[in-house]
Amino acid sequence: MATVPNPPLPAADVFGTRVNALSRDAAVEVVLQRAQQAAGGAVAFCNVHMVVSAQRQPELAGALRSFELVLPDGAPVAATLRRAGYAGQQRVDGPGFMWAACGAAARAGVAVYFYGSAEQTLTRLRERLQAAFPGLIVAGMHSPPFRPLTQAEFAQDLQHIEASGARLVFVGLGCPRQEIWMMRARQHLAAVLLGVGAAFDFHAGVKARAPAWMQRASLEWLYRLAQEPRRLAGRYVVTNSLFLAARARAALVPRRR
Repeated sequence: MATVPNPPLPAADVFGTRVNALSRDAAVEVVLQRAQQAAGGAVAFCNVHMVVSAQRQPELAGALRSFELVLPDGAPVAATLRRAGYAGQQRVDGPGFMWAACGAAARAGVAVYFYGSAEQTLTRLRERLQAAFPGLIVAGMHSPPFRPLTQAEFAQDLQHIEASGARLVFVGLGCPRQEIWMMRARQHLAAVLLGVGAAFDFHAGVKARAPAWMQRASLEWLYRLAQEPRRLAGRYVVTNSLFLAARARAALVPRRR
């Protein structure tokens, strides 16, 4: 794996998690450059759930500390960066980033790989992405079992990814499983790993994404909650409440100029 110097990137502490303050276009440029240099690395898209989970799960916190980029997926996370002095910082969500990065990869001839989700979803994802980006090189796709991998399975998956020649690997395993997997895999691969969560389902058309106006109004969480109340209710009630409490305490601290 090639070694390249890591330029200092703007960032701020968001209740214990260091989050980078970059626009989506700037982040795509950083990731594509690393991909073209076969420099490897990992990228997380950080929302409220991830911030709060990292406070409770040392392994997840350690993974995020080791990554080259942690981007503000959630609107409250982006708002915290603005409060820290990065005026104008907006969300850099995983699905939107994946779409933009695939377009950039197609133009640059950078091969991509998709790891996670179900076989049927991956098939539909390939069809939709290659229709949108005819030059996109899909080096491979793999749906791992929905259980912890054996060491042999983990090693075999890494061998397949490395042999494929892919330089961008989109990982759709969900948090924190994908972040832990990326932390373990990153040291063995020349590709940049990107944990994009539900992006596979959205872009494959398996799940509907919130309308654009809800995304702009920071209400995408409400749309997802309405779709999957049993799975997401606990997450949003607990983690959002804890995050809001932390933000209320932080509001007592004068803003950085």
